[in-house]
Amino acid sequence: MIRSGSLALVIGAILISPVSAASDLVARGDYLVNGILTCGNCHTPKGPSGEITDKAFSGGASWDEPPFKVTASNITQDKETGIGNYTDAQLRQLLRKGIKRNGAPVAMIMPSGFYEIMTERDLDAVIAYLRTIKPIKNAVPDPIYRMVQRHPVPPGGDSAYTEAMLGDKVQQGFYLTTIAHCMECHTPMGPQGREFATRLGAGGGKFPGPWGVSVSRNISSSKTNGIGGWTDDEIKRAITQGVSKDGSKLNPPMGFHYYATVSAADLDAIVAYLRTVPPKE
Repeated sequence: MIRSGSLALVIGAILISPVSAASDLVARGDYLVNGILTCGNCHTPKGPSGEITDKAFSGGASWDEPPFKVTASNITQDKETGIGNYTDAQLRQLLRKGIKRNGAPVAMIMPSGFYEIMTERDLDAVIAYLRTIKPIKNAVPDPIYRMVQRHPVPPGGDSAYTEAMLGDKVQQGFYLTTIAHCMECHTPMGPQGREFATRLGAGGGKFPGPWGVSVSRNISSSKTNGIGGWTDDEIKRAITQGVSKDGSKLNPPMGFHYYATVSAADLDAIVAYLRTVPPKE
């Protein structure tokens, strides 16, 4: 026989548990979208003083390069100009496979290939959080593709991780640097795309903007040209504060103000993985 007080607790747990689980999922999505994934770095418009926060995620950066001319899309819940009409399944396909609702590919600048590795829970969390973003009507120009858009996947990132795999610190660091698409910027581009196999983390990518032209640095374990001679704290400071080993400030588009929200445990894992990246000179 269940006492009335116990019955109330059981009923309360049944009622509260799904809500709590959904809240936890949104909180995890918030941590990812506004932190490690740096989604707003591309999808939020910028003015002279930085990001225009009241138009967050309504479409932002533009690129006019040999493969494409494209503007980062509106990812708010607006049904006409954003992703409000996407189903969860369509969002999963967009994030992980780089295929839009209409079957067209996203531009290669979108790091969907780096999201192939994302755990099912994290993918669900990102979608849950995106559903909470207020709709903002803002139509961005249609993309112009000058070549077939590929779906580059970094080595080791071609299948989804399980939660159990994140128990290993270096594997966790690889997972985090992959979904943060660090190597998209810090690996040079060759005739066939990013040279992941031979020049992973060697730097050299060029990023023009209001700041001038930023050149991504070597983040391999080279002690002369990379970050092999940096302390853990110096690496963490560069990631979260945008300050280099010599004290100089890093330029955008390095998303250090997003990475400032990354937990201490995740930062430790990222550094642990970066220590394993073979030196590139």
